Amino acid sequence: MTDETARPIDEGAPISTAAPVVDDAAVERALRAGLDDFELSPEDQALLDAQGELSDDAGARGPLPVVAVVGRPNVGKSSLVNRILRRREAVVEDVPGVTRDRVSYEAEWGGRRFTIVDTGGWEADATGIHLRVAEQAEIAIDLADVVMFVVDATVGATDDDESVVKLLRRSGKPVVLVANKVDDQRGEADAAMLWSLGLGQPYPVSAVHGRGSGDALDAVLEVLPDVSAHGAYAQGGPRRVALVGRPNVGKSSLLNRLAGEQRVVVDNVAGTTRDPVDELIELGGKTWRFVDTAGIRRRVHQSRGADFYASLRTQTALEKAEVAVVLIDAEEPIAEQDIRVVQQVIDSGRALVIAYNKWDTLDEERRYYLEREIEKELVQVPWAPRANISALTGRHMDRLVPAIETALESWDSRVPTGRLNAFMGEIVASHPHPLRGGKQPRILFATQASTRPPRFVIFASGFIEAGYRRFIERRLREQFGFEGTPIEVSVRVREKRRR
Repeated sequence: MTDETARPIDEGAPISTAAPVVDDAAVERALRAGLDDFELSPEDQALLDAQGELSDDAGARGPLPVVAVVGRPNVGKSSLVNRILRRREAVVEDVPGVTRDRVSYEAEWGGRRFTIVDTGGWEADATGIHLRVAEQAEIAIDLADVVMFVVDATVGATDDDESVVKLLRRSGKPVVLVANKVDDQRGEADAAMLWSLGLGQPYPVSAVHGRGSGDALDAVLEVLPDVSAHGAYAQGGPRRVALVGRPNVGKSSLLNRLAGEQRVVVDNVAGTTRDPVDELIELGGKTWRFVDTAGIRRRVHQSRGADFYASLRTQTALEKAEVAVVLIDAEEPIAEQDIRVVQQVIDSGRALVIAYNKWDTLDEERRYYLEREIEKELVQVPWAPRANISALTGRHMDRLVPAIETALESWDSRVPTGRLNAFMGEIVASHPHPLRGGKQPRILFATQASTRPPRFVIFASGFIEAGYRRFIERRLREQFGFEGTPIEVSVRVREKRRR
């Protein structure tokens, strides 16, 4: 192997597209060797080493168990997550409320791999604690196998903590109580006071300094199952399909049509469905688990009462599903709520199919204007399979299953690392990254880190602009399909080793 072939991909060393056959494996070996000249973190190395384990049979072991880290604002949840990950991944700042969304990471301790979920904190506001508790915690707890409940030992148990304890008891999940901010032996007494919460032994930890975190993780492993009982990616059994959309677009009618019976109540009054309804349905020679959900009216945190909890359960059902069918009422103009529901599916990382209901009622003029609305309002998801159906009459229902199967196949798909890097070489050769400040970042290596949805990691010598990332995503779709699934492209900028 010459020095020329060992160099990372860049505009000066493109992979020749004129060659009749490109040896993808040789390309991967050459580029991987080129990475030796760059500073790689332990996490980078772990990602590269794990590629052999991420074969198709890796999922046969089942989904990784899930550990949710919950607690009030500013008790150190994100600091604890960073300590467990052994890298500064979660954003940490000395003000409450920095973390707002649930963010999941893959972690390892004692030879066991698991998913750890960092959550937003609870805080009592003018409408009471219940809104924040439900919004930030209930979904995370519901999808977790073990909960790490973090309490600030220097403050002690507060009323908010007591409210969370009630929620945890109702969930029935194993709980490991972490008394954070115990930086030295003098804080041990503060931690011991937390026995009063009734959750068992409090583990004194300093997330910032690492003190005691190993003992807490050992306690987690004692109650952590080998495979998640609640994960969204359970292998085997019927594939899970969530029917989502704004109220009164025909989700319940569609479920009844698919089931061939009046399985759920249907009424012209919006909001008839409150709780997700599961139904095993035989379609296309396969058994599917369809879930009818409550209509998503508005942003979850702006909802109140029963609507709020219905929206919350809808989000939980979506995260337990593998593919979501978003129903849109073809008789009405595409609304902001429709776009928000589609975005919610994308943010959840689920495969996506868009079904336009009541299509048989449209005249030619409405169909023309609907096509224009789709081009304008749903321009961000041209990759989503589409089905024009009628839940009431059953028209074109046979088109739904092929669209779902296409989306799931893309959601599960993996691009071999050698083929991916050969393709990236072709992209860079024909469309190099623009110069910025007299410098041109080079793409060193690319790999697919995971599936469901497909996630790609690019190692580069400099910052890759957002526009160029979108260009790469578009070309990936053109080359490899990915019809019906969101894909993620992230960049890790690495510098050359100092000699």
